[in-house]
Amino acid sequence: MERHPALRAGWGRVGATRGVNAPRCRSLIFMRIVILGSAGFIGGAAARALRGTRHRVYALSRADADLRDAKAVRAAFLKARPDAILNFADHKGGVAYVGAHQAEVMRDNLALALALYRAASEAAPRARIINPLSHCSYPGDRGALREEEWLDGAVHESIFAHGNAKRALYYIASSYAKQYGIRSVNFLLPGVFGPGDQKNPLRTHALNGMIIRMIQAKRNNEKAFEIWGTGKPVRDWVYIDDIVRLLLKGLTTKHDLLYPLNLAGGTGYSIKRTAEIIAEELPYRGRLVFNTAYPDGAPKKVLDTRRFRKVFPRYSFTDFRSGIREAISYYESVL
Repeated sequence: MERHPALRAGWGRVGATRGVNAPRCRSLIFMRIVILGSAGFIGGAAARALRGTRHRVYALSRADADLRDAKAVRAAFLKARPDAILNFADHKGGVAYVGAHQAEVMRDNLALALALYRAASEAAPRARIINPLSHCSYPGDRGALREEEWLDGAVHESIFAHGNAKRALYYIASSYAKQYGIRSVNFLLPGVFGPGDQKNPLRTHALNGMIIRMIQAKRNNEKAFEIWGTGKPVRDWVYIDDIVRLLLKGLTTKHDLLYPLNLAGGTGYSIKRTAEIIAEELPYRGRLVFNTAYPDGAPKKVLDTRRFRKVFPRYSFTDFRSGIREAISYYESVL
């Protein structure tokens, strides 16, 4: 990893994360790669996967520069001269967090996207940009989430700002492709879980937050574990290593993926069933209770896999329970 002296000392070094076994990116070609949002959950995992490869990787997080500032991002691109940009810069959180910070989430994510594409057009016009988009940008009234229906309805009110900001990122990418020829590869991600996320359950990805809270309940000898909402919504969960491997395949794919592709195994679990599996693997013996004062979000989010299987026909996802066990082991070691 390299640092960016034009911004500040300490830029770009991603240290090892305890308990995380990142997938390795094996490539016969050499690339100069900038990672935006390298301190985050997925960005950090991608940086670890690229460590030790032939690629030269420049990792940039908000601790190094304001990624909403096109001038700062442009300076990084001029220094790195990237062939590819992995864009993990994001202002996000759980449903409760996003609901309470709608304006800030929308403002920051639009600023991040506009800064990225302006800087790319000025300082890295030949770089390929990889954008992971959240499945929360799908219409909130759909069950199976098919790419051809992605923009056919409103996102769920509970994640209005974040979902619409991700749609806006696609529109920005499309506009810069048309005017400047900027190449973008866009993926729609399901719920991601596994080692390396934040330890604050309000800011982590949803499944990781449930694992963290249940570990704490077990340690505190609590007789009941509270599930936020009714437990009925169904979600499609994918382990972090799978997401990183698939996103990195976007660096060299020959498919036109400006219009986004679902990255998902297509298997849904209710929040209740997910909590039961965590309890079985932990193990936690308390009762599961439901706090319906919390919003449920969309009733079902399971990504359709038809296009995915045409692009990645032989990809095999990590077993869900195995991923849960790995995540539990990691969070028990760091909490």
